Amino acid sequence: MSEEEKYHPMPELLPQETIERLSKLSPALLCDGMKGLGVSRDGCMEPEIMSIDDQKILIGTAYTVDTEDGDNFPINEAIYMGKSGYVLVVAGKGYRERAYMGDLMCSAAATVGLNGVVIDGYVRDKAGLQALDIPVYTKGFVQRGPNNKGPGAINTTVVCGGVRVEPGDLIFGDCDGITVVPRRLITPVLENAEKRNVFEIERRKVIEEYANCLLQGKEPPDIAADKQVK
Repeated sequence: MSEEEKYHPMPELLPQETIERLSKLSPALLCDGMKGLGVSRDGCMEPEIMSIDDQKILIGTAYTVDTEDGDNFPINEAIYMGKSGYVLVVAGKGYRERAYMGDLMCSAAATVGLNGVVIDGYVRDKAGLQALDIPVYTKGFVQRGPNNKGPGAINTTVVCGGVRVEPGDLIFGDCDGITVVPRRLITPVLENAEKRNVFEIERRKVIEEYANCLLQGKEPPDIAADKQVK
């Protein structure tokens, strides 16, 4: 297969109104929203893939790189295809002997406007990455530099962190980790997650009222949760 056959066009960005609606939720709520919908791991990437900075939230439309053995040639190519709204998802097979990228490449990703980078593999330049505004999720750090062989593949279906990712899917990450929502399921997942969010808001109110009643010596409300909601 030629390099041209492995490099595919960018997917359409998810509508901004959808992103705004999703951003009121969380990766955990979206995982809850995928229960029973047949999505592997309910869209939850492996817990080893975590943010370099827990304060940074990542949300956007996935575009993908498939690579291995620390080869960052296709990653470099993909970065300059991106723009605001996209999240670069690198299926690096968990390779740990070389860093796939460091602060120079992530700085370039930030400059073109990417919403974030997710790497099933290792990176380097931790201090430099933490200083950037762009959220970066990775399995860890190693100082050894990458290979540059190519061609790899861009915008194909990949498995990253144990989850299938197609170009155009939703990627949402916070301090708990990364959740992937298949584009075709965004509407039902949103509806389910929003219902769960309403339940959790009401539960917090009940728990707070219970605590206040105990402090004031009053009869507390029934704190037992609905057994149908997990």
